Amino acid sequence: MENSNKGTGLKIALGILLALFLGTGFYTSKLYNEKKENEAMLIKEKEQVMNDLSTMAKQYDIAIGENEAANADLVEARERIQGLMDSLKISQNSVASLWSYKKKYLSLQEEMNQLLTENDRLKIENSLLATSLDSTNVKLAQRIVFTDSLLVQNNELANVVDDAAVLQTVGLKSFGVIQRSSGKLIPTERASRSDKIRVCYTVAKNKLVGAGDKELYVQVLDPQSNVLGVNEQIQFGDKTLNYSLISKFNYENRSLDICEFISPNGEFAKGRYTVNVFNNKEMVSSTEFTLK
Repeated sequence: MENSNKGTGLKIALGILLALFLGTGFYTSKLYNEKKENEAMLIKEKEQVMNDLSTMAKQYDIAIGENEAANADLVEARERIQGLMDSLKISQNSVASLWSYKKKYLSLQEEMNQLLTENDRLKIENSLLATSLDSTNVKLAQRIVFTDSLLVQNNELANVVDDAAVLQTVGLKSFGVIQRSSGKLIPTERASRSDKIRVCYTVAKNKLVGAGDKELYVQVLDPQSNVLGVNEQIQFGDKTLNYSLISKFNYENRSLDICEFISPNGEFAKGRYTVNVFNNKEMVSSTEFTLK
């Protein structure tokens, strides 16, 4: 009788252990499947956030491309989106991490709506400003019909809005010359025969500029971009200019033809030369010529 009771107890214990084993296995399997489903869902959500960020970045690219000058706010926001995308790519697939990126995306979405709205407003204002400037340009053009040269007039018309009260130059020409002992000058394209470089231009008539002594800076660059002539420096704020000579003249509110000569620092090299004329730090004309 005692042995029978022991056998029955053992069977019950084994049954309990088997039930626990089967239950544990079922629970473990369920947890594993749930983990896989959660991981798949997190990966899908991560891809969705990445796609949303990519779409947002493309919207910024379009807005930036529509502006002739880059909008600093748009560019900075676009860079932050790219940084967030790069970070998301290497982030862990966790609920906390994904939620953090979603919140950042929603914040960027709100910011983008404001920036693009502001960008559209600025485009409209710029369009109206351009129309206003065109109208101003026409009115100012009518005030300079007294210029005594069509070339001078065309130059002033092109620059009147920005440079209405600044001396401008037109007809800039430069070439090598042979200087005879008699003083006669003969143009030449040969570097070996050139004694000097002649630079000629016309100071355009501008009634908005007061009469008196004026000066412009002439810069002549050889084929190696070396500055010929005196090669001295002058500072204009944060900009430094190396010039070949200072062209000084008396301006009497009318067109004025000026010619200057640049002597070589050694022998003239063969190649393309560049000649620039500056009014203080602003370049007002430029030309090129070649010595063979």
